[in-house]
Amino acid sequence: MAELHDLSPSSGSTKNRKRKGRGPGSGNGKTAGRGQKGQKARSGGSVHPRFEGGQMPLVRRIPKRGFTNLGRVEYQVVNLRDLDKVSGDVTPESLKAAGLVRSLKKPVKVLGIGELSRKVSVSAHRFSATAQSKIEAAGGSVTVIETRSSDA
Repeated sequence: MAELHDLSPSSGSTKNRKRKGRGPGSGNGKTAGRGQKGQKARSGGSVHPRFEGGQMPLVRRIPKRGFTNLGRVEYQVVNLRDLDKVSGDVTPESLKAAGLVRSLKKPVKVLGIGELSRKVSVSAHRFSATAQSKIEAAGGSVTVIETRSSDA
């Protein structure tokens, strides 16, 4: 059995690094492979990736439209047809355990696509009108979870 101290890379798989700026005999002395003068020869001298040589940059040439609503609440959507995968009462925690929502940080909204095969108590942050009526028609109950302003 090989021990850790016996391991070594196979021959030809590794090369010594280039030691730049170590005299004329090294082949990479003096300018260290950077050529003569100019911005790219200086230390820290590099052009950022979006620079277009002074031409008006693409990000400024293209038109801007719309805006981003910073107060937007992004709900995780669950349909009624998926609630049969959850055993017992339906809460955001049980939905996460069943793999129907990704995160407990975002609020959950229940939509009315599909039918409910059993009487179930559902807790979520929002319900569509059809989802609420179908759950109550099946004999279940609906509980709306209040969201704190920091969560949404």
